[in-house]
Amino acid sequence: MEKKGQHGTYESMMTHHPILCIIALSVLFIAIDPFHMSPIGGREFKPVKHEVAPYKEVMGSWPRDNLSRLGNHGKLEFVDQVFGPESLEFDSLGRGPYTGLADGRVVRWMGEAIGWETFSVVTSKWSEEACVRGVDSTTNKQWKHEKLCGRPLGLRFHKETGNLYIADAYYGLLVVGPEGGIATPLATHVEGKPILFANDLDIHRNGSIFFTDTSKRYDRANHFFILLEGESTGRLLRYDPPTKTTHIVLEGLAFPNGIQLSKDQSFLLFTETTNCRLVKYWLEGPKMGEVEVVADLPGFPDNVRINEEGQFWVAIDCCRTPAQEVLTNNPWIRSIYFRLPIPMKLLAKTMGMRMYTVISRFDEEGKVLEVLEDRQGKVMKLVSEVREVQGKLWIGTVAHNHIATLPYPLTMNQ
Repeated sequence: MEKKGQHGTYESMMTHHPILCIIALSVLFIAIDPFHMSPIGGREFKPVKHEVAPYKEVMGSWPRDNLSRLGNHGKLEFVDQVFGPESLEFDSLGRGPYTGLADGRVVRWMGEAIGWETFSVVTSKWSEEACVRGVDSTTNKQWKHEKLCGRPLGLRFHKETGNLYIADAYYGLLVVGPEGGIATPLATHVEGKPILFANDLDIHRNGSIFFTDTSKRYDRANHFFILLEGESTGRLLRYDPPTKTTHIVLEGLAFPNGIQLSKDQSFLLFTETTNCRLVKYWLEGPKMGEVEVVADLPGFPDNVRINEEGQFWVAIDCCRTPAQEVLTNNPWIRSIYFRLPIPMKLLAKTMGMRMYTVISRFDEEGKVLEVLEDRQGKVMKLVSEVREVQGKLWIGTVAHNHIATLPYPLTMNQ
């Protein structure tokens, strides 16, 4: 009897199952992505399943702002004067806001007569020629320059000394005095390895500085791959000024982002952007060292900031979708989907992703006290931070060239 060789087997398959063969070859081509045409473009892409609360459970109980009050009553401020104002801070004299920009500067508002002035830069390598691109600073034209120029994200003033502490995505944790100037590096490594993506910080009353390091694999310019993969190499770190040492407090976090100490400093809250949640870490008391999920969120949170009542404002890029949940729970689908030779914007649109701003106020237990939305993106499409200061909400964004404000509390007519 004549035996069929391997070539004959392939020929038979092509003859009897041509559609299956074409599908199989197409999947193989996509998986290999030989021409780097997909959004991941030839990168080592290792998607994993990560912890996120069920979509229906979260969205079914989340309170909505059907009047879109942020969009209808908010105000655009400083349009095309600030570029990616991620974090907003005010000094002990009430001056500000201070904010870090996409061109590597920390600037402060000095009033209508003077306007914005450069307060600090994070490196002596900074120059206007190399780093300043105006409104293009918030586009990918700036990304290749960020490692040189810096990208200041979280900002905090020390109330007693007046020093400004800065979490820079590339230069780590830094500090600059009350008069500004070139910031001094404090923490660039931990356990002998570089801090790849310092993101936000807060200052404990004992002088320790807690800050987030978002990923050990990806820097800020490549932050989107943290979300796509679902990787969890992020950390919560602590810098101790007396010993000038940096310590790992928590690790294995999925895009740790904003951080805020409680009013009595018995715990801190931080956001996990990939897992769409607000997390509590106990610093004191019988639960010291324990971690709790405080709230599951409808979208992707950035910074968290406290108000005078000890409540917490969380900035959220909303919203998750059922299709996105399918990808979250099935890494193998993600591995194929994001290797399709289709622009990321179209892939996101296919999943129903149309991002808009939600800002929410929580109590210490994670109960939602208020939700404000801008569904049409009138004053803010992508949000990074909310600060409640003297009857006004100040709202920052890493992606746009303005700040938004909203009188608060809102009146009955609003």
